[in-house]
Amino acid sequence: MTKQETAIELEVAEMTDEQVPNQAAQALVESREILPTVDHPVEVEPVDLKAPELYINRELSHLQFNVRVLEQSLVERHPLLERLMFLLIFSSNLDEFFEIRVADQLRQLKYGREVVGPDAMYPKKVLEKIREICHINVERQYRILNEIMFPEMERQGIHFLRRRDWTAEQLAWVREYFEEKVVPVISPIGLDPAHPFPRLVNKSLNFIVELDGKDAFGRETGMAIIPAPRSLPRLIRMPDELSDGGDNLIFLSSIIHQFADELFPGMKVKGCFQFRITRNADLTFDFEEMDDLARTLRGELHSRKYGDAVRLEVDNRTPEALIDFLMQEFHLSDDQVYKVDGPVNLTRLMAVRDLVKRPELRWPPFSPGVPNKLKKEKEANVFNSLKGGDQLLLHPFQSFTPVVDLIMKAAKDPDVIAIKQTLYRTGDKSDIVNALVEAARAGKEVTVVIELRARFDEESNLHLASRLQEAGCLVVYGVVGYKTHAKLMLIVRREGSNLVRYCHLGTGNYHSGTARLYTDYSYLTSNDEIGEDVHKVFQQLTGMGKIQRLKKIFNAPFTLHTKMIELVQREAKLAASGKPGHVIVKVNGLTEPKMIRALYEASQAGVKIELIIRGMCRLRPGLPGISENITVRSVIGRFLEHTRVCYFGNNGNPEVFCASADWMERNMLHRVETGFPLSGKLAERVKKELDYYLADNTESWELKADGSYNLLAPEEGEPAFSAQQQLLQDFAS
Repeated sequence: MTKQETAIELEVAEMTDEQVPNQAAQALVESREILPTVDHPVEVEPVDLKAPELYINRELSHLQFNVRVLEQSLVERHPLLERLMFLLIFSSNLDEFFEIRVADQLRQLKYGREVVGPDAMYPKKVLEKIREICHINVERQYRILNEIMFPEMERQGIHFLRRRDWTAEQLAWVREYFEEKVVPVISPIGLDPAHPFPRLVNKSLNFIVELDGKDAFGRETGMAIIPAPRSLPRLIRMPDELSDGGDNLIFLSSIIHQFADELFPGMKVKGCFQFRITRNADLTFDFEEMDDLARTLRGELHSRKYGDAVRLEVDNRTPEALIDFLMQEFHLSDDQVYKVDGPVNLTRLMAVRDLVKRPELRWPPFSPGVPNKLKKEKEANVFNSLKGGDQLLLHPFQSFTPVVDLIMKAAKDPDVIAIKQTLYRTGDKSDIVNALVEAARAGKEVTVVIELRARFDEESNLHLASRLQEAGCLVVYGVVGYKTHAKLMLIVRREGSNLVRYCHLGTGNYHSGTARLYTDYSYLTSNDEIGEDVHKVFQQLTGMGKIQRLKKIFNAPFTLHTKMIELVQREAKLAASGKPGHVIVKVNGLTEPKMIRALYEASQAGVKIELIIRGMCRLRPGLPGISENITVRSVIGRFLEHTRVCYFGNNGNPEVFCASADWMERNMLHRVETGFPLSGKLAERVKKELDYYLADNTESWELKADGSYNLLAPEEGEPAFSAQQQLLQDFAS
């Protein structure tokens, strides 16, 4: 293990200014000891479980997850190009963080509508902390890129060619590229009264240019803007025959820098500097004034590109006078400016994956597993296999193909009379969508609930809705004010004189691409009660009426929240009566205050609570008398953890649930979500897989009471264990 991999103390350890209540709490957390369940009630003095010091700020916790992603670029056991991807994903995550979370805090300040969470931190203080952490870690990101990544790639024969290193032949090729590919689409803009500062698109690459001299019209403005065409790649591969070997890449910015003079003939370019603006990209709706969600959304999408500026990134060599000019144009303050030592648009470096064919520097390939029963039925009748028993798939370790096969089989099967489906994110080239189109054209009743407001997929979903409608599908957009986040598929098949329902319920999206990158559960069943419940959920989404009583499924915003709290409280009652209480929760975020208070109360009663929270977590573990029986860990590895699973010990009769929902306010109270039970061998299997994550000592970060995280490492003599690697061994080949 390297020094960077073991017990990394993140630079964001001081993300909040609340202090750990006392030294005993600090010692307890640092011990990393998982306390056993006590067999008798714990007597504690009454504590106000709404006290702000018991809660971590949501935005700062979110930011910490991004920093943990950045840390992966330092893990030397990861392949080199994957380490680079983690470094770039940090940029992508930070972009969205500024576009949505920072923008929201700024909006609250601007309009005097400050919202304070359970941590009682006001937006002004939150923004101060965010900027402090971001400045530290962005500077650190570029140091990693320049001091570690670029040298390592150079040693591996991946060269990012600087202008000073171009040979005469390479320069000639770059000139030809500039003249043929760049000049026809680029539009330099001189700044004067007739050419005011342009309205620049969100996250676009731009250059501010200092000029000397007069142009053909006698203008002498001294300044111009060059927006880099969005149609051009930011990274270009140099032809192999012009190089001495290896993979040779150049930045579009280098080409524009090299030939900036030629964009302003007769004038002298004194300086040319990159910059990039990040804007508020959140969409807001007045539901009371809305009569057509799709039409309203189409109108809002264009404005997303030109929202208020929230961040300015500039080349650190940019003169202060030019930075001041840009700050004034975008109405930004000095602490919203990020001076970087390298390209300002790092996310676009992800093109390296396609430009460099070096499989030895990527994760080793694998083939997702398929259960034998589904494998045998693939070419026969997949419905028979589901009548013989439920199936549970864990992606990406197991293939998403059986889910796609089910819908494709249903589209062609003459006995299938109806298909109902929710779609949140599916991708532009989706076999599932193709199957729905085919089914509708074949005369089947096809109903699709599309969530148009899936963030950053709105435009894709609008096109998708139009395509499905043209094919004859009944398309609805869910319920106004409540995003439809549930992952449901219902197939109705005529079998003799009976109608049989086949269902898929999942924790992730119907997207074959993300199913190879995200960990998610897919549950396939022909259970009558589950089928009836799914049918009722679709009735609620497409029609109107009172809350439908469900037998097996719990759904938000109606019953899921209260059910989860009741199950936690049941474990607390068991522990208070001297029986073992045990709760395991694996979700992406834990922020809902009532659920956190229920966990605190259960911990006080002696329940052993093990939380696996990938991202945001407002709960503080390890507080004496409050959360000493709670541990929180975050697992970050090759795949993005996305499963939502809950385990309740129930005094030896455990109950296991999967869900589409995280334990967050938006999921439990403001979205349409579903949670579904697993039983028998499937429940036992899920518990075993949860135990893998609790045993992980290589990719698991432990949350401390002060809000910081420690990367766990094997103790002396203890073997290294990775949950994701073990799951690959269990299921994939």
